[in-house]
Amino acid sequence: MKFPVIELVDRLAIAEIKWQRTQANREELDWYQQQMMQFDTSLIAKNMQQLQDIHNSIWELEKELKSGQEHNFSLEEIGRRAIEIRNFNNKRIKLKNQMAEILNCPVREIKKEHASE
Repeated sequence: MKFPVIELVDRLAIAEIKWQRTQANREELDWYQQQMMQFDTSLIAKNMQQLQDIHNSIWELEKELKSGQEHNFSLEEIGRRAIEIRNFNNKRIKLKNQMAEILNCPVREIKKEHASE
């Protein structure tokens, strides 16, 4: 099974964060790490760390909302978080595309209607 680099790096970053926070997905993490062995990750190490930082930030913004704690927040706070998550996702897409370019993968993520370009 092959994944484009943009999806592989993204899923690996998420799996690493899940493992760090929950220790609940070792098989998933191992699978993505194995897939990344086909690439020279030293070329994108800084980008991968930035991607992991973005995912950690998104996790922090979403954790109470995903656990049913949204009633503890005003609609203004929920909206603020949604905008911040959107902005992080825009940065995430740019990073994924940069890594694809560095690793010579032709697949890029482009979202015209979602302002991710």
